[in-house]
Amino acid sequence: MAGQSLAVPGAPAMHAMVLSGAGQPLRMERRPLPEPAAGEVRLRVLACAVCRTDLHIVDGDLPLPVLPIVPGHEIVGEVEALGPDVLGHRLGDRVGVPWLGHSCGHCAYCAQDAENLCDAPRFTGYHRDGGFASHVVAEADYCLPLGLAKPPAEVAPLMCAGLIGWRCLKAAGGRAMRLGLYGFGAAAHLIAQVANAQGRQVHAFTRPGDKAGQDFARSLGAAWAGGADELPPAPLDAAIIFAPSGELVPAALKAVRKGGRVVCGGIHMSDIPAFAYRLLWEERQLVSVANLTRRDAREFLEVAQVHPPQVHVTAYPLARANEALADLRGGRLNGAAVLLP
Repeated sequence: MAGQSLAVPGAPAMHAMVLSGAGQPLRMERRPLPEPAAGEVRLRVLACAVCRTDLHIVDGDLPLPVLPIVPGHEIVGEVEALGPDVLGHRLGDRVGVPWLGHSCGHCAYCAQDAENLCDAPRFTGYHRDGGFASHVVAEADYCLPLGLAKPPAEVAPLMCAGLIGWRCLKAAGGRAMRLGLYGFGAAAHLIAQVANAQGRQVHAFTRPGDKAGQDFARSLGAAWAGGADELPPAPLDAAIIFAPSGELVPAALKAVRKGGRVVCGGIHMSDIPAFAYRLLWEERQLVSVANLTRRDAREFLEVAQVHPPQVHVTAYPLARANEALADLRGGRLNGAAVLLP
């Protein structure tokens, strides 16, 4: 859809919030309704959650390979049209579209079941138009069947906040029973519930002085909640950093025990400041998580079926996408922002 002309009056059309350049507000456009190509489906968007990665794209923190672009990669939609050679999807199916929209299937990483590290990926809302729209076209093989009995607005955040949170939780290790979560936003509020269901003890770290955020974390089962400038009551087995703040890396390393692990879950993070080697010493580990795989999605959706998380959302009409991004940028949300066409 990127770069298409305006719809002809009277012809089938769609609406999209379009980014034309870094730092510019999204602009509503009326466009021709696209036809799916071979292996693609067209979805009527039911809901699309707003991710911090969308904010990094809009603000220009990430390079912009395609302009104009429609952001949004936490999509729940209904299959409205099938392109040639599509198997496994039917008209009317409800599916999810995540960040990973394509992998090459033949590079060394894909061959090793690491499609999240593919050498030639295409990401939804970044390389191809995403879900800040009334309709979206996606590769059928990367659309996830959804059987969750929840409203679309509550399922949409699972498509990235839930999936990347799940991959981060796996990276933290199965023995990490005392777990710290730095940045208690969309991903942390979901994965805290999963961790609790697994019998882990969650410690939530918010912006200093954010009492509302700390109360929110406790309401979801956190055993302790405090500012990111504080130490937990006891050393952590592992910590996951969801906030895009590099200064949290030394803080998290200081909070984990000997042999503990710190997982960085964001695509973009500010520079990590220099820190004393003693914070890393004693076999502490610092790792990052990049993107996600379809296997992660299948695993997480199975977990969500057994332990359905409470999904806290603030809904916005599609035309108010800029307001949703501003509220996310300003830290004014508990849970996830979701756009409804």
